[in-house]
Amino acid sequence: MNFNELRSMYSNFIYHDYKIEEIDDSLVVTYNMEIEGLSTFNPCFKVAKNIITNQNINKELLKYLIFNIGMAEAISYYKVSCPKNFIIKAGYLDESALNWWRKLYFLGLGEFFYVNNIDVTEDALVSFKCQKDKINYADPDFKSSGNIICVGGGKDSIVSLETLKDMDNVCFTINAKEIHEKCIEVAGYDNINVTRILDQNMLSLNKQGYLNGHTPFSSIVAFYSYLIAYLTNRKYIVLSNESSANEPTVLNTKINHQYSKSIEFEKDFNNYTRKYFNLDIHYFSVLRPLKEIQIAYLFSKLEKYHHIFKSCNVGSKTLPWKWCGDCPKCLFVFIILSPFLDLEYLSDIFGKNLYEDEKLLDTFLELLGKKETKPFECVGTVEEVGYAVSKAIKKNKENLPYLLKYYKENFELIEDELLDEYNTDHLLPLEFENIIKRQMNKND
Repeated sequence: MNFNELRSMYSNFIYHDYKIEEIDDSLVVTYNMEIEGLSTFNPCFKVAKNIITNQNINKELLKYLIFNIGMAEAISYYKVSCPKNFIIKAGYLDESALNWWRKLYFLGLGEFFYVNNIDVTEDALVSFKCQKDKINYADPDFKSSGNIICVGGGKDSIVSLETLKDMDNVCFTINAKEIHEKCIEVAGYDNINVTRILDQNMLSLNKQGYLNGHTPFSSIVAFYSYLIAYLTNRKYIVLSNESSANEPTVLNTKINHQYSKSIEFEKDFNNYTRKYFNLDIHYFSVLRPLKEIQIAYLFSKLEKYHHIFKSCNVGSKTLPWKWCGDCPKCLFVFIILSPFLDLEYLSDIFGKNLYEDEKLLDTFLELLGKKETKPFECVGTVEEVGYAVSKAIKKNKENLPYLLKYYKENFELIEDELLDEYNTDHLLPLEFENIIKRQMNKND
């Protein structure tokens, strides 16, 4: 359906309120949102009450944190018709906060705009209007320690789990699947899971042809993890996003599939939470100094996870979760590990040698930056893909599989050494940075 027509037909998105309930052994939150004239939406989440260790919860601050989660959740429902007006009745946000959310909605929906051929500026996208009075949300008595490690089931979070294993850690997941639970079990950690339930009205509208597309899911993870840190007195929220996530998906633009995994969002989120929540909770990615290729190198040493981990989004929709072997994510992970693991061993993990699949040539070229865009997936930079392919060619030499042979015949091998690089644009506390540096030195 047409973006401009939908905006004129449905011009108001209303974030009415939310309800907090204790149902059996769970804390349950239900949101009340609406695209006026089209549909209401009631997404919800729940978390087990027995995870709560903070005995001095400030109720007003708790409600404010939950209200902000609703702002992050609302983007999934707002995008159905992208109304011009976003009316906030559920809580208070000052002008600076509204500008913060406007930026997140605009850049977080960058891929959505690109794929749907939507041309709109940040200023024109949405006008936030807050109808709630300000109240005091402060909690000066909050005391924190230890880490929450966010787990996604892929190689990156596994490297974080192993790298930080000597610290006080608990894991965090949203809608944990068997893969998440297995990785956490092998690592030897406890897990806190949030059950997040999407509203069926939105899913129905998507099927009817209303606007749909990628949203900044990691920003949702950020606000949920902050709530859990408050409920459990945790000091550090540890992500596993790498420096490679900063590269745009559409080259030479700001359009980035991984925007909410970027250092820009990470800094913005810390600034926002410091200003408006003012708690001793710090959100950062422990792997930010590293590239995907360096993380792949570290992961290649962790053999006990090699036949467990999964990060294929297509395969995640099946039971059991598997590598589909046909998508950009599968090909990227295969490529990035190929300098460090034998192709026969990798083929056993993925179910086939992806370098032999001629149907993946276009995807291969996208990953190498030879097309207008990289794949809209969480993948590494074009430089490190070329580096990994070059290393794999040198490693295998004779009888190269199709894609490696194609690269060798058409492009120059990359000679630069990427494994020694270190990105200084990060937010790691010193004790974490020292751990990462020791880990890289240990694996020299």
